[in-house]
Amino acid sequence: MCFSSGSMFSVKRRRRLTRFDQHALSCILLRALDEIDAGTGTATEATGLSRAELREMLTYGFPHINISAFALARAADPEPNVEEQQLRDLLLAHARPCDPVSASFAKIIAHRAMRTHCLWQDLGLFDRDELSRLLAIHFPTLVSSAENIGLKKSCLSKGLQGPRCFNSRAPGGPTATSPAGKR
Repeated sequence: MCFSSGSMFSVKRRRRLTRFDQHALSCILLRALDEIDAGTGTATEATGLSRAELREMLTYGFPHINISAFALARAADPEPNVEEQQLRDLLLAHARPCDPVSASFAKIIAHRAMRTHCLWQDLGLFDRDELSRLLAIHFPTLVSSAENIGLKKSCLSKGLQGPRCFNSRAPGGPTATSPAGKR
């Protein structure tokens, strides 16, 4: 399987990020820095990526960024729970083939989807349209199969009972179900 290495910027597959990928990752990284500064989490807890994956992303994708701001030495590699792993597996099954950037986005999205707000907000994106674009670019078969019924219903039909899965079409605000099953 192409995603087994999990390396976004492996030497063999290193590619420049598109402007939109760089924008989306910048939003996610800013959200991570906010959580680090607030003391509510580490960089790995904010992204779902390992320390090595984050270091590689920062080094090759954002060469001018100060990596020390992410305090990677104090972070532990994340262990996804069952629900997050199921969502990650679903995303990887629909990711662009052999694209390590899509694989990294699968990990990040699955991890951030465990939060309580709309996914676009939890990723730090500007609006739902950016989330739709990100999903369409990196998970085209998932998006096309879910187009008419909404991504959340599609995820639920695949057996994922996540707190929100992908509530990208919901009205504004935190309308999705929380992990405790409350609205």
